[in-house]
Amino acid sequence: MAKQKLKTNRSAAKRMKVTGTGKVKRGQAGKRHLLTSKGPSRKGSLKKSVLVAPENMKNVKRMMPYAF
Repeated sequence: MAKQKLKTNRSAAKRMKVTGTGKVKRGQAGKRHLLTSKGPSRKGSLKKSVLVAPENMKNVKRMMPYAF
């Protein structure tokens, strides 16, 4: 009997992207509401995407098994 396929977590797949070197990019949290109390430079830096921390990569690889 063939081994079962693993399901990709679709919410994770839509939120993250794997780079060519195998790192994972994600958007930053904290830019949806309550923006009046945040400064312009803080809001500007929240626009940029960041890499997923190495501590979280095990969970990300489990959620997206075929992305790597």
